[in-house]
Amino acid sequence: MLKRRLEQKIKETLDRSPSVALTGPRQIGKTTLAINISETMPSVYLDLEDKLDLQRVGDIAAFHAENRDKLIILDEIQRLPEIFPQLRGIIDKERRRGNEAGQFLFLGSASLELLQQSSESLAGRIAYIELYPIDILDFAEGKQDKINTLWLRGGFPQSLLAKSDRNSLVWRRDFIRTYLERDIPQLGPRIPAETLGRFWTMLAHNQGSVLNAAQIARNLEVSGTTIGRYLDLLVDLLLVRRLRPWTFNEGKRLVRSPKVYVRDSGITHALLNISNYNDLLGHPVVGGSWEGFMIENILSVTPTEAIPYYYRTSGGAEVDLILEFSMNEKWAIEIKRSSAPSLSKGFHIGCEDIKATKKYVLYSGSETFPMGNDITAISLHDLMQEIIKHQ
Repeated sequence: MLKRRLEQKIKETLDRSPSVALTGPRQIGKTTLAINISETMPSVYLDLEDKLDLQRVGDIAAFHAENRDKLIILDEIQRLPEIFPQLRGIIDKERRRGNEAGQFLFLGSASLELLQQSSESLAGRIAYIELYPIDILDFAEGKQDKINTLWLRGGFPQSLLAKSDRNSLVWRRDFIRTYLERDIPQLGPRIPAETLGRFWTMLAHNQGSVLNAAQIARNLEVSGTTIGRYLDLLVDLLLVRRLRPWTFNEGKRLVRSPKVYVRDSGITHALLNISNYNDLLGHPVVGGSWEGFMIENILSVTPTEAIPYYYRTSGGAEVDLILEFSMNEKWAIEIKRSSAPSLSKGFHIGCEDIKATKKYVLYSGSETFPMGNDITAISLHDLMQEIIKHQ
């Protein structure tokens, strides 16, 4: 079992906030983290998918009264939305008693639902943390063979730590099937599992491409509105990333559609039946997969207030990833899989257009060195450390 560095952040947040919501897709490791935390302080853990545990919080005020001096951990909290207004009164009552922090830890697998239900009722009383898949800082320690394994298998713990590539792939296929056939139907309106699965696979084939909703709609024989609904769902479940375009330069003809990534590289490869590293290197999606893998690792350490974008003009100026820390601080990042990176004129133009304050070329080597024009070539490990130090 890997030690996740986010565990310490959750503890620190519980020390200053009355409640914390930990979001992330199913099987990403939220429950393991919560159990680890519960072993370091008086706690009670309830899984709201368990009927008995669900009944125990039917009267949350009474349950809290019996466990007032413990951290109450509620897993799959989105299954009990009606509890949030009651929690507001409980938290405020505890505050009056002098209990300012560490009352509740919520775990949820659907970001939009959880945020909508809790933000209104618990405004000023809750902090949000997203658990990403395992990244290279938790697993790879800068070792290239481990980075390659993480890229192939993705960051879901049971996939990454499987005994073989074959066992890893079987787990990921089962994960996809379970989401399509069980988890998503529980969320509301009936969505055909086969159609949604085909849509998910199309996104994997077009990993890192600008979204062409009309083309996908024609291929699936559904409406553009339906495609938007499918995409919203997968984004809300933290399975797909919609990377917004930078659109603040009025003097340029800018690409204004989002780029779309299946967030976990291992799920991308399972959707495309890529079973081993050699098959990955020979697959047409290899470039888009690498780019998505880099972006997810970067964003796993990026502070929530920083906004990620990409930049592209019709004239060819392009920046793969922009991190906007503030109006006056923007990092431009170009992603290369090569160990000997080179740059096109378009990146230089893009950096000028967005007024980048730092410019990086993220490449597959391990050294950090200047490339001229205030551009630095850097490894993923070192760039992630730069972002952490910046916070």
